[in-house]
Amino acid sequence: MMYRMALPLLALAAVGGCSGRGVTTPMSSDATQVASADVSTSAASSVRSGDLNATKECSEFHRRAGEWCTITSSNLKEIPVGTRVIYLSGAGPTALDTDVILDPPGPGNNVAYGHVFLNFATLTGQVTFNGGTGKFTHFQGSVVVTHGVGVNWAWDGSYSYSPPN
Repeated sequence: MMYRMALPLLALAAVGGCSGRGVTTPMSSDATQVASADVSTSAASSVRSGDLNATKECSEFHRRAGEWCTITSSNLKEIPVGTRVIYLSGAGPTALDTDVILDPPGPGNNVAYGHVFLNFATLTGQVTFNGGTGKFTHFQGSVVVTHGVGVNWAWDGSYSYSPPN
């Protein structure tokens, strides 16, 4: 057992001794910069972001908690047609200010969590998304809500998927 531990320690000491520096001496600034560049390049390449554009119809939403609108078009494959936007609280007399769940059709534990504020006087608002489960674990989004025709609404904004810290 003692030999198993001693051999790696001896090898580490020999490598440190051959470099003319101790094994606990910090890396040179050049080596540090290369290591930092590798990490930042890796993190940057795993971030995905862009425009988020969707439309929804709200024939099933009558301003009560638990009701929903249905996505009718989307430029993100993670938010397919048929995704429900479920409102967790009812609307007040002048505005809708509630948490929402974005629930795509199909099996799996894939939901995004967000919050909406919609002004009934201007028929405009904002939805922000901050994480979720499954494919939405690291999802962030912010969209402006505008009224279309009848029960139709548009979302236009941006999204990102960030890697875990």
